[in-house]
Amino acid sequence: MYKAFFLPTLISILILIGVFIWGGLHAFVLTTLLVILEVTLSFDNAVVNAKILAKMSEKWQKRFLTWGILVAVFGTRFVLPIIIVSVSVLVSPWVVAKLAFFDPEAYGHLLEGAHHAIAAFGGSFLLMVSLKYFFDDSKDVHWIKVIEKKLSAWGRIEAIEIGISLIILLTLALLVPGETATILVSGLVGIVLFIAMQGIANAFASEQATMVGAGSAALFVYLNVLDAAFSLDGVVGAFAITNELAIIIIGLSIGAYFVRSMTVYLVQKKTLETLTYLEQGAHWAILGLAIAMLVSLFREVPEVITGLVGIVFVGSAYWASIRAQKAASLNA
Repeated sequence: MYKAFFLPTLISILILIGVFIWGGLHAFVLTTLLVILEVTLSFDNAVVNAKILAKMSEKWQKRFLTWGILVAVFGTRFVLPIIIVSVSVLVSPWVVAKLAFFDPEAYGHLLEGAHHAIAAFGGSFLLMVSLKYFFDDSKDVHWIKVIEKKLSAWGRIEAIEIGISLIILLTLALLVPGETATILVSGLVGIVLFIAMQGIANAFASEQATMVGAGSAALFVYLNVLDAAFSLDGVVGAFAITNELAIIIIGLSIGAYFVRSMTVYLVQKKTLETLTYLEQGAHWAILGLAIAMLVSLFREVPEVITGLVGIVFVGSAYWASIRAQKAASLNA
């Protein structure tokens, strides 16, 4: 474990030292807080990503840490918010990008103004991720059995997760009259994008344990879309800590690198195979995060709550998995 995280830790320390030299103690503290924010909000993402990453070839697993980190840093945490803000306020992406660099405070206000679009898109996408998992009628491993068994049985109803997601989206849109169109369009984009990415990934699925070529490439794209949905609330939350774009990018990037290193570690050590309920806990955390994002459409949800959702569910699932292992060894 120490070897797996040695390089990310070393790089992070060197970058933080550079931040301290460049911006002093204030910049160092803000960057550290942003790293903690990113890791906390994305902890469950690492577990879910590991399940998908295990299906990819070794070459694409390495690209997840190289090409993927570039997509995560510049695409998800910089370009995507600019595009969302641009579409939401009908301003040129170039103008929004200039504000991001030269007037971070104004950019932060615009990002807050695009909150409904961001929350509806990210919440709907993550809702589909969690519901698709729990409504799988072939799912035979259950953590919270009294609930998960019933959800799995309901999975026999065709496209039930899509119907539930659309009903929730429509209900929430009606609760915020001034933003109804924005919420509906953004939420529909999130739902359709999930269906499209899931379909592409399934199209390349084979009987082999590991996908190669186009199959791995499709999963690589899906992983980055999933990362984008997870990271949207972190980007918005970062502006609640500071308006300095350079510090935000550095802090969130260090956190993203740690999360991706954690994902690769889980795959290499086959952790999900030995910790039985970790995957279930991660999807409960995704459901909790999706609900928090959707509730934020009409009521403010503190970042500490969205951060704790992942830790509580994944931590509880980890503990339950350890207990199950001990019980199995005693009965063997």
